[in-house]
Amino acid sequence: MPFAIGGNSRIRTNIPSENAYNALEVSNRDISLRQLRLSTGKRINNAADDVAGYITSRSLMARNGALQSALNTVGDAHNVANIVMDSLDNINELMIKIKDATAQAASGAMGTDEKVALAKAAYRMAQQIQTVADSTVFGGAQLLSGSYTANFLIGLDARNTLLSINIDMRRENVDFNVESNYFDVNSLQTNMFGGITGLDLRALDSVSINNLGIFDIGRIDITLTSLANAIENINKVASYLGGISNRLSSQEDLLKNQIVNYKAAISRLEDADVAKEQLQLIKSQFLQQASLVSLSQSNQNPNAFLRLLQG
Repeated sequence: MPFAIGGNSRIRTNIPSENAYNALEVSNRDISLRQLRLSTGKRINNAADDVAGYITSRSLMARNGALQSALNTVGDAHNVANIVMDSLDNINELMIKIKDATAQAASGAMGTDEKVALAKAAYRMAQQIQTVADSTVFGGAQLLSGSYTANFLIGLDARNTLLSINIDMRRENVDFNVESNYFDVNSLQTNMFGGITGLDLRALDSVSINNLGIFDIGRIDITLTSLANAIENINKVASYLGGISNRLSSQEDLLKNQIVNYKAAISRLEDADVAKEQLQLIKSQFLQQASLVSLSQSNQNPNAFLRLLQG
């Protein structure tokens, strides 16, 4: 704190000049600070600017980065769910066509040749199901391989622990239950289709004039029932994934809002108030000019006492 000191007739130490010089240093330092804040747009450029604010803003930035990563993960999970749901919709349509062909073959008006033709047409649909299953891939993984399991870390709770969800098509999953050990839609690779034990769509290609197989009058009712159950199980999986997709949409909205809120909090701590900084800059520039004038005048004071010596 500077003081106005009397005794100005002492010329060995020019106290007024030193006070003016110190005030000039303060003004110059404040001008540099205001110009830095205006040029960077930030009120906190280093820890010395605001010790508490620096800690808080860095903590918020770290958490915001974690939320952004969680948002990206939610996007990946959404992609998986959407890809599988689209494939299952396609498979469901194909299965309905296969079931319709089987129901048509169950008519007593159909001859053997017609039943064989219907079976071969249905088999082409089964081949297409295989194509759909083989092409349903994300991140190098077959999503319809039977039991696809993946963990997605989709956010942070109040205790700062990661949440996870599973896209799990196994029977053990409480959100999805089929009537077999696992769910499989690879029609040309297994004797279990759509979670139905013994349902093998490859058998459609084995239907012939000499052996109607699963289209035989004594077995076709079982075939129809198995196909209906398989369609139901396929729809269960789609419904399960639909619920996951809805949750992911909600989580995505939550994360986006949280990210914006954290950015706003960081901005309030770090960003400079341009109008306020400009006002402070003008004030410091005025004090700088006044200090220069005072320093110049203070340096002239000792010259007045030379006249005493000249007398």
